[in-house]
Amino acid sequence: MWLALAFLSACLLGFYDVFKKKSLKGNAVIPVLLLNTLFSSLIFLPCIIGSRQGWIGEDSLFYTHPYGWAEHRYIVLKSCIVLSSWLFAYFGLKNLPITIVGPINATRPVMVLVGALTFFGERLNVWQWVGVIIAMAGLWMLSRSSKKEGIDWGHNKWIVFVVLANVLGAVSGLYDKFLMASPANHGVGLDTLAVQSWYNIYQFFMMLAMLILLWWPTHKKTTPFHWDWCIILISVFLSAADFAYFYALGFDGAMISIVSMVRRGSVVVSFLFGALIFKEKNLKSKVVDLLLVLLSMLFLFVGSR
Repeated sequence: MWLALAFLSACLLGFYDVFKKKSLKGNAVIPVLLLNTLFSSLIFLPCIIGSRQGWIGEDSLFYTHPYGWAEHRYIVLKSCIVLSSWLFAYFGLKNLPITIVGPINATRPVMVLVGALTFFGERLNVWQWVGVIIAMAGLWMLSRSSKKEGIDWGHNKWIVFVVLANVLGAVSGLYDKFLMASPANHGVGLDTLAVQSWYNIYQFFMMLAMLILLWWPTHKKTTPFHWDWCIILISVFLSAADFAYFYALGFDGAMISIVSMVRRGSVVVSFLFGALIFKEKNLKSKVVDLLLVLLSMLFLFVGSR
């Protein structure tokens, strides 16, 4: 079940990347990200209120535990990690083709894998190791393909931004496992929906402060903001993708290294839209890179059955 939820999350995450790319085209990053956190908060606010008022029972998937500061401090840290990752990711995606960003993001689980092996004692079998190696080969080939578009990975700050976003995303993934694991398994044992609900709310206030202090004083000299209906779809698809992701991690035996790798299958959706809608270039060589990513997903799927 947890593996099926991981694949569902991957599909939803692909559409999230597409709507994010569309919303950022010629648009200011900070207001778009602020609205993303606002709409995501509004999606989960009824769960918080309904749980507090007793309208949602404790046996419901949408019940949110009323934690105190002892638990919320962990969620605040989660918010800081995710928001830092998003800032780098949004700026990188705005300035790079989605057909390049997607495959780079697909290597994030390799970073999660190293952490999972180190901190959680997870072990991969031969099939899964082959999948990881193939994914890394795809990344190396992508760096070669990117040079045809004048993007030198060693001298492009937006590539650095995307890489930093993935490093922080990997840290967030490992931290999720720690938050969801029971105290008996050296975790905090937090309710998944409480984490997802509150970290969006905390991020909204962080972004609001950032907009007031950093963006607004200079907004007339920088990229202007314009409304795009895809901004709402960013929040809807991200919230649904994360809900499936957190729910998957709540199952006994769920492996964070595998869930994270499968989620990166979102590159399929973003790649197709990059080719069909955004009309990006150099697709023939990138298709080979994409096929390697898909092949790595297949090995991971077979290895986890």
